[in-house]
Amino acid sequence: MSDADITQMNFEQAMQALETVVGQLERGDVALDESIALYERGAQLKAHCEAKLKDAEEKVAKITLSDGVPTGTAPLDG
Repeated sequence: MSDADITQMNFEQAMQALETVVGQLERGDVALDESIALYERGAQLKAHCEAKLKDAEEKVAKITLSDGVPTGTAPLDG
């Protein structure tokens, strides 16, 4: 999978791929070159997951409430 493939993943797909990478690295049964490539991919997947979480947090922060009932959204800084 390429870097472009990562950008097309949703959060759950990226987390699953990251878990797979971590599992492979923890087992230690891959060659050094492959370990380096896996580590780099893991770092890209981690960054992608963090960005997806930040987007979700911002959306949640924008939800406005009226008497405990969501009434819409508002700008995050307003």
